[in-house]
Amino acid sequence: MAISASEKRAQFRKLHEQGCFVLPNPWDVGSARYLQHAGFQALASTSSGYAWSTGRADNHVTCDDVIDHLTTLCASVDLPVNADFEAGFADDPEGVAANVSRAVTTGIAGLSIENSTGKPEQPLYEDKLAVARIKAARAAIDAVDPAVMLVARCEGFLVGERDLAKTIARLVAFAEAGADCLYAPGIYKPEDIAAVVKAVHPKPVNLLIVQATMTVQGLADLGVRRISVGGALARSAWAGFIGAAKEIAEQGTFTAFAGAAKGAELNGLFAGK
Repeated sequence: MAISASEKRAQFRKLHEQGCFVLPNPWDVGSARYLQHAGFQALASTSSGYAWSTGRADNHVTCDDVIDHLTTLCASVDLPVNADFEAGFADDPEGVAANVSRAVTTGIAGLSIENSTGKPEQPLYEDKLAVARIKAARAAIDAVDPAVMLVARCEGFLVGERDLAKTIARLVAFAEAGADCLYAPGIYKPEDIAAVVKAVHPKPVNLLIVQATMTVQGLADLGVRRISVGGALARSAWAGFIGAAKEIAEQGTFTAFAGAAKGAELNGLFAGK
């Protein structure tokens, strides 16, 4: 029997109460179902991974595209799904609220909104506007189902503004505006991670894996509640595909296939789905 959206949302909130869990990022139905098969407790969409699967660059898909993608993704698994909803596909709070309302109807258990504008000349929204956008997203969620978690992202470290004090001030403001979980992708120093966790406590912190040497236990020891990998799984898959394709095109050999997944294994995994 399929698990309802309300059950998934309750499960997702419970995961945030204690401990640390990994929230891997599938980019399509197949990768989502495999991650469920692998035993993960929840998933998160990836804007980059999804965009690449459609032959587009990250941040070049439409709100309609993402709504359709989230609907399909949520229906394909019995796990809670956190949506990478980029910057809400609107600049103004009203537009963010309207789009967030649509996203909640897809069945997601959580949704992230970032303060990145996508404009090189002004990469981050002005702080007052950024807070208003989070408040609007919170109100939109509450009007449909308050159980859906709101994740507020501060993108400073990803756009070259590596000022921890500014990042923390923004995260605290986002928490006060109604965000359930805080996220500053790009931070990696243990002391910075610990400082963010302390600043927004008791609300949970999401950490993006940006160094291959990071470990779940190490991040758990710093107080991180959940861990995302962003587009890294998709990039890993693309690396295997590109390497094999280049070998064929440039060398006329097929040795890369020796490490390929077995068709019978994949058919068995997806049989009856």
